[in-house]
Amino acid sequence: MQHVDFAVFDCDNHFYEPLDAFTRHLEPGFEKRTMQWAEVDGKLRLLVAGKINRFIPNPTFDPVAKPGSLDEYFRGRNPKGQDTRDLFGELDRMADRPEYRDRDARLRLMDEQGMQGAIFLPTLGVGMEQALIHDPPALVAAFRAFNRWMAEDWGFSHQERIFAAPVITLVDPDAAAAEVEWALAQDARFLLMMPGPVMTPAGGRSPADPVFDDVWGRINEAGVTVVLHGGDSHYSSYISDWGDATEMQAFRQNPFRSLVSHSAIQDHLANLLAHGLFHRFPNLRLASIETGSDWVFHLFEKLKKSFGQTPHAYAEDPRETFRRHVWVSPFYEDALGDLRDLLGVERLLMGSDYPHAEGLAEPTAYVKDLKNFDFTDDQCRLVMRDNGLALAERQPA
Repeated sequence: MQHVDFAVFDCDNHFYEPLDAFTRHLEPGFEKRTMQWAEVDGKLRLLVAGKINRFIPNPTFDPVAKPGSLDEYFRGRNPKGQDTRDLFGELDRMADRPEYRDRDARLRLMDEQGMQGAIFLPTLGVGMEQALIHDPPALVAAFRAFNRWMAEDWGFSHQERIFAAPVITLVDPDAAAAEVEWALAQDARFLLMMPGPVMTPAGGRSPADPVFDDVWGRINEAGVTVVLHGGDSHYSSYISDWGDATEMQAFRQNPFRSLVSHSAIQDHLANLLAHGLFHRFPNLRLASIETGSDWVFHLFEKLKKSFGQTPHAYAEDPRETFRRHVWVSPFYEDALGDLRDLLGVERLLMGSDYPHAEGLAEPTAYVKDLKNFDFTDDQCRLVMRDNGLALAERQPA
């Protein structure tokens, strides 16, 4: 069912990776240091660096939850008090959903959904960086292979409709710069990074550290958009400091995890602003995807106070810098009207998270939440289409 009379641009679509996504193009010598599959107790398990990885409960995605099956749960409604296993309901077999792994089938579905184009993002891939952070060469090799699989199966600008976003890890600055150049040569319009400090075996570094200026300079010159997407970042280890689970697991019910204020995306943007990255590279465009928007209000409060205390530390009010360089895709259950008033409607992006369980079964239904906050028809079109389309176009410096 289509809820709008125009074709939308969805800034948060996902694919489900096949078993060989990380291994099809892996360089010899890294097999045991990166991703492998093994049968354990009769089930196929993902091994990362020789250890069972539980970021996704069923990393084969077969069976997989139906799109939107956790919609009500993520709106804060669970009247029966069910756990996520029950809330998932009946699962789909991957053989019955070719559009999850085949781009031609996905294009046909996009036509049915009234979707002109979309940013396509990993499901398993957003949770793998931290599992290899102890071994930078293996980490670089794993995502180099993953990006080449992505280019082969999905494409970075396929028919100007499917815009898969290759993953850029900053753990090795030279390798990151080379990967950016390769992605740009493949006509990538979006580059994916995980929010949080750049972790290395020697410790953390700011992503705005000048050591990464070659990476940011290439992105700045090309005029492509960097997507900051939620996943397993270094911040997940913070939960263990409170005595909770030490391993990031998607969909694991944990009330404290939903209440804790430690925000990787908030601190990531704060760090870039505090270190003047956008003034060194004034053509940068960043889009925050699947990180919600509550953090924006907290960050703006802190930016106002920081600027009042140390105006000499900033080239301008950092809130204005944010508004010029950052786009936000809020969760559909967020305070959408307040966010519009804070950032301006031109900086809001529609993201359905399709086909994930926590997303929308019908991507265009996002407009109903906008209407609940009195967005005009013109504003709805900006959020649901025009803003995302503009980011898909390169704007070279």
